[in-house]
Amino acid sequence: MKFTGKERKMYVLALVLLVAAVALACTWTLWERPSSQTSQSAETPTPAPSETPAPETTPALEDAGTPEGSAAPDASPAATAQSAAAGTVNTVVYYQDNYGYLVPVMCSVPAEDGIAKATLSLMVKSTANDMQAARLGLRTVLPENMSIDLDITGGLARIDLGEEALSMADAAAESNMITAIVQALTEFPTVEKVEFLIDGQQMETLPHGTNVSGQFTRADLNPEMASANIALEDAEPVTLYFPGDASSVLVPVTRMVYSEPDINTAVVELCKGPSASSPLENALPAGCGVIDVTVEDGIAKINFTGEFIELAENSDGGRLALKALVLTCTQFEGIEGVEIYVDGELYDPGADTLALPACANVADEIVNNYIQTQSSLIFEFE
Repeated sequence: MKFTGKERKMYVLALVLLVAAVALACTWTLWERPSSQTSQSAETPTPAPSETPAPETTPALEDAGTPEGSAAPDASPAATAQSAAAGTVNTVVYYQDNYGYLVPVMCSVPAEDGIAKATLSLMVKSTANDMQAARLGLRTVLPENMSIDLDITGGLARIDLGEEALSMADAAAESNMITAIVQALTEFPTVEKVEFLIDGQQMETLPHGTNVSGQFTRADLNPEMASANIALEDAEPVTLYFPGDASSVLVPVTRMVYSEPDINTAVVELCKGPSASSPLENALPAGCGVIDVTVEDGIAKINFTGEFIELAENSDGGRLALKALVLTCTQFEGIEGVEIYVDGELYDPGADTLALPACANVADEIVNNYIQTQSSLIFEFE
């Protein structure tokens, strides 16, 4: 791609305007963040929330000091880190993409009491929240003007949603709303289960049939079957990560497989790519296969076929794909890192490309990576 002098100036101007817009969005988000009453509309979600069994996916972070048995208005989120100097805290917000896949994003927000409720408020449809989500290529999931009352006691979060929860467009939107709330709350170490009230009342289902009765625990996010021929009762889940249609965003997908749900299966499924009907992109190059996978001293050593090196041709040098690989592998207990081999030879993808990320997606990284990728086009010549 070759730019004339005039085209290059126009491109640089467009990039400067984009950076200015991002800065404005950040400022606006911090200034006009919704408080206890917040909401958001979700249009075309897909995944369904799951109920009761409590899998060991609750985040492993120390409790933020909320004593059990007393109402906990808030807690430190999983994978959270606080900057005393900046007065901010990291929290995991759940958005959706244009196809209804739920996407976790770690966001830095002002430190305040009641951070769990503040996290949910970021998921509600509003001008500021929609602008923040849009700069990530995503959308909010809770309906506009929805009130949220939250009480956390002894590991149970009781949430009372306003009547706006009854006005979702369809069952998929209802399902995404419930699943996103459960996932976001159970990121906090003080929350194991979630119970719903709607406008102060217990309900069995929402208008489009989504179950809201009983207690909910963390669900398998964005579930899909590896094959239509597999009976659900015979299948086991593995989590895979694929690039979404939004820039630099990884989407977690829970694939139900018939084989043993271990690292070998997960890497093979990652090589297969998204399902045929999925709009998600391949993490690994087409034709890339797995020769073998071994685990030694907590390090997964994965031997790929020669096609793997085509990752370097990606616009980001393959960093997003490598992140997807690391996240897919380290979901398994005892695996703390990844080494890559290509046709039996150790492959070095570059510094920090195989580091274990704090979260699948980090808001500031998404924006920065997009700007860097677009900036590099200015200097590309055939």
